[in-house]
Amino acid sequence: MSNPLYDALIGSKSESSARFVSTESGSNLTYNQFASRAGQVAHALLQLGVRPGDRVMVQADKSIDVLALYLGTIRSGAVFIPLNTAYTAAEVEYFVGDAEPAVFICTPKSENQLKAIADNAGAKLLTLDVDGTGSWFDFCGTTCSAVFSCDRSGSDLAAILYTSGTTGRSKGAMLTHDNLLSNAQSLKQAWNYSDTDVLLHTLPIYHSHGLFVAINTTMLAGASMVFMHHFAADKVMENLKNATVLMGVPTHYVRLLKEPALTKQSVSHMRLFTSGSAPLLAETHESFTALTGYAILERYGLTETNMNTSNPYSNERRPGTVGQALPDIQVEVRDPETGQELPQGETGSIEVNGPNVFAGYWRKPEKTREEFRDDGFFITGDLGFFDKDGYLTIIGRSKDLVITGGLNVYPKEIEAEIDALDGVMESAVIGIPHPDFGEGVTAVVVMCSKDSTSEEKIMASIANRLAKFKQPKKVVFTKELPRNAMGKVQKNLLRDLYSDLYTM
Repeated sequence: MSNPLYDALIGSKSESSARFVSTESGSNLTYNQFASRAGQVAHALLQLGVRPGDRVMVQADKSIDVLALYLGTIRSGAVFIPLNTAYTAAEVEYFVGDAEPAVFICTPKSENQLKAIADNAGAKLLTLDVDGTGSWFDFCGTTCSAVFSCDRSGSDLAAILYTSGTTGRSKGAMLTHDNLLSNAQSLKQAWNYSDTDVLLHTLPIYHSHGLFVAINTTMLAGASMVFMHHFAADKVMENLKNATVLMGVPTHYVRLLKEPALTKQSVSHMRLFTSGSAPLLAETHESFTALTGYAILERYGLTETNMNTSNPYSNERRPGTVGQALPDIQVEVRDPETGQELPQGETGSIEVNGPNVFAGYWRKPEKTREEFRDDGFFITGDLGFFDKDGYLTIIGRSKDLVITGGLNVYPKEIEAEIDALDGVMESAVIGIPHPDFGEGVTAVVVMCSKDSTSEEKIMASIANRLAKFKQPKKVVFTKELPRNAMGKVQKNLLRDLYSDLYTM
């Protein structure tokens, strides 16, 4: 029997008494204890009728139990689907309807809102709280943890992560065992990860950075983690003494730089700081190096591919770049129209090929075909160029993606909600440089008539329709939106006009 991802990450360590994870409260789990817990999850899912290829959807607060759900789902042969805990019931309804999970696990406080949604999709709804209580815990605790894994191949699905586009509804990126395992192997090699490392884990575990990059790489190396519920700069400084690696988003490093406790001495034992999920400003990179003596290692990835490039571990880490292609991954800058590779220094479409590239979008074959070249390269939608040494610089996005605090926000979704409101003629949502979040979600609105609405009315109306991180930081009003000859809104002009909105 073979289960490629599970076997490599945890199955091979199921007899190990080495520490896998510790929490802020001081509790610890060894690798063999965690493997046993993943076994209980797998058995519980089977008893609920879950079969290979079925989907298991989870919208629950960060905890060791959610990690066990991830590995137990893989072990059972099912497909793991984590959802951002900030998604509202209206947003979750779409994901449940699209994925049709066999089992949906949510927080007890969300149960009443989500029960009808789960019932309509034929999903069994159970609950899990951050302290481990809930109907899922009660059911799972009654099952055994006998050693077994469902037979899977490298091309079988391991997870679906939902990512949005600039138009239409969210798309489920299908990630196989080989996709996730190959990327963890590439990162372990590129970052010199070993069983002596201790990761201070401060990221959410509903997206690829916190779940696949951080946890898969740590498990593959046989390393350990200090597991924090969320990022808090002062708490990070308290726990950093027990770690050798910190993975963060640019917002985290901006906040750490404000901590008096961050000094060369306080981080002298650290081996590696990495940053991703959003562009790291060169000034943040340089300020961190000046204060600590450490150069942050910035890398570049996508939900559909996990990591593609990384600044080198041993050689120069260049501020403003995302480094070079990872082992076994091809990254090219191409002419967006012809698909021809461009010379060094020329800006074009960033495209990727390799074992890390996803299997396509769930139940969207036409969209999948649109995003791939005939030679297998995936069109990322990002624009950039390579320098003479093979370092990639990303200069923008061909899609109107906004990245705020490391989270992706797609303007079309917010615009649809705002445009439907009384008193609004039309809107354009853009990302504006923000000192804390990298980009601040900003809505530029044209009213139907003078004073037909207000910032307060708009914010109140969408509060229960959109996750908090998607809601605009500010709403500004204009008489009309700038358009080109084809009638398309020129968001670049809006970004220029309001570029200092959060720094004034």
